[in-house]
Amino acid sequence: MKRPVTSGLRRGDRKQRPDLDRQIASYFDFLRLEKGVSTNTVHSYQFDLSKYRAFLDEHGITSAVSVTEERISDFLKHLSRKNLSSRTISRILSAVRGFHRFLIGEGEHDDDPTADVNTPKRSKTLPGVLSLAEIDAMLQQPDTRKPLGLRDRAMLEVLYATGVRVSELTNLARSNLLLDDELVLVFGKGSKERLVPIGKSAITWVQKYQSEGRVHLKKEGKSHDVLFLNYRGGKLTRAAVRDMVEKYAKAAGIKKEVHPHTFRHSFATHWLENAEGSHEVALRRLQELLGHNDVKTTMIYLHLLPRKTDVVSPLDSRPQMMVLKSA
Repeated sequence: MKRPVTSGLRRGDRKQRPDLDRQIASYFDFLRLEKGVSTNTVHSYQFDLSKYRAFLDEHGITSAVSVTEERISDFLKHLSRKNLSSRTISRILSAVRGFHRFLIGEGEHDDDPTADVNTPKRSKTLPGVLSLAEIDAMLQQPDTRKPLGLRDRAMLEVLYATGVRVSELTNLARSNLLLDDELVLVFGKGSKERLVPIGKSAITWVQKYQSEGRVHLKKEGKSHDVLFLNYRGGKLTRAAVRDMVEKYAKAAGIKKEVHPHTFRHSFATHWLENAEGSHEVALRRLQELLGHNDVKTTMIYLHLLPRKTDVVSPLDSRPQMMVLKSA
């Protein structure tokens, strides 16, 4: 039995909707209402399937039922020509697979055109990492004479000092800060919580932001306990953080691609470079810090040779003159 589309269209408009748009809208309704996936996950699927939708539109395909295995292969070649990484292409293919399997479950299609398409092999090379000099250069870009500049400096410090994901950063509450103990309570994927050490440099800037920046951004009845606020006093979006990171990377003259996850990779790389003991112990500790469910995810950093043990913010190994230098 097919589910009704509940995507905000007026009843009279639904009959006019092309099959492909209707099918995609039904899939997102299914993800939200029946699978109960998070808003962030739905947004990721929407972003990936928009590329697939545009490709099919370019080839005059108005219904997913018309898609063949050859067309899927053409789509993957199309993505490769755009120089997307194998990891990104695999993620997009996963979204497309889920969409077509949904249509089979709905009785709209008998065959899965993605069934025999091979997933691109993922590169095992280390993700992009910033040097300490590049990190310092980025940290000097925000104008810390202004509330938003103080916020941005504090966010950059926390991203690198803790290795948190961008969604974990935007969800941080003031009550999650255990600064007397130099710890932050982080809620990761699946609402799993972990305690992450935070170094003195990040603590200094978070406290400065709270006392001199956040007080000017907060709005009564809107800001609540959210730590990092936008200029309207609400919670920041992941896109806003991404744009902020890209802006400061460009301002610092960094040519490589930099995004919030680059800080996470940099944290992991620099922490492991300064670890000592067995590889197993170091990787297990790094797994805990990053909130990875499976240590295999952490093993991408295995080639790095550990050298010392203290679990501190990599920022604290920077020259002390950089710690409270305002832009």
